[in-house]
Amino acid sequence: MSQPQAILIAGPTASGKSALAIDLAKAVDGVVINADSMQVYRDLSVLTARPQTDEMQGVAHELYGFIGAGDAYSVGRYLADAKLHIDAVCACGKVPIFVGGTGLYFRALLEGLSPVPSIDPDIRQHWRKVAQADGAAALHAALKARDAEMARRLMPRDTQRLVRALEVIESTGRSLSYWQSVPGKPLLEAEKCIKTVVTLDRDILYKRCDLRFVQMVDGGALFEVARLQAMQLEPEFPIMRALGVAPLLGYLDGQCSLGEATERAQMETRQYAKRQDTWFRRERGIHWFDATEDPAELPALVERVMMTLDRAGETAQVTENDGLDGR
Repeated sequence: MSQPQAILIAGPTASGKSALAIDLAKAVDGVVINADSMQVYRDLSVLTARPQTDEMQGVAHELYGFIGAGDAYSVGRYLADAKLHIDAVCACGKVPIFVGGTGLYFRALLEGLSPVPSIDPDIRQHWRKVAQADGAAALHAALKARDAEMARRLMPRDTQRLVRALEVIESTGRSLSYWQSVPGKPLLEAEKCIKTVVTLDRDILYKRCDLRFVQMVDGGALFEVARLQAMQLEPEFPIMRALGVAPLLGYLDGQCSLGEATERAQMETRQYAKRQDTWFRRERGIHWFDATEDPAELPALVERVMMTLDRAGETAQVTENDGLDGR
């Protein structure tokens, strides 16, 4: 079997992709690298279902739980961190195995990021103050006056993206839509990677989402959210948008019962899982693998992925023997 440049395992939350990544890492001598935008935060271990030491089964895991709650981690920083780990893992002769549910991370790995110039810090601070003082409606009106195309694309209540669009056009003189049209430089070559999406029957997936949130609450999620509450972070910080944070904050503030908070969080998680599933289904060139409700059947799933790896290796060998590009 020819070694792939990387294995990418995507899928909706609670689909079982983390367990698949660990089993594959043991089978191909791989290192698991996080591709979930919330599992980078050290302050939310339980609520983001971050793999725990005993679950890792001795397999190396990178880019998990290393960012503080008050740090607005970006896709650009993720790519820089990912490159360091790709280089280190490959230098050791191991296989990088990216696993997560953040589609933008996978797209950035395979397509790169648009080269948006650095933003003037004073301009960035100005629009954040406007957001805090006047709200999303004022931001959207300001964007519409300066950049009608981006105003049309963005949701009027999406404060973070509205601020981003405004700071870009004011700092660079060009619309964010222009910069997004400029090709980026990918870290990975898609044709040299094995790309898989783990999926479940929707009803089964939703049941797993519901059960897992109850287990999170029982396992300490409330304590994590209470610590976030004590930090008094602004709502626009990425960590504050993690699934379950807002409902549990509502409970801690006395706005609802724990049961009501749980129901709201479960509903939001199901909706998010559906959006993830839909997003990944639109991506082309990806091998789909059906997961299962029964963990005992996981070895069969691993075997199917390994067969795909074997076929990829055979194809690479034929290409090399035919004297084409040698990849």
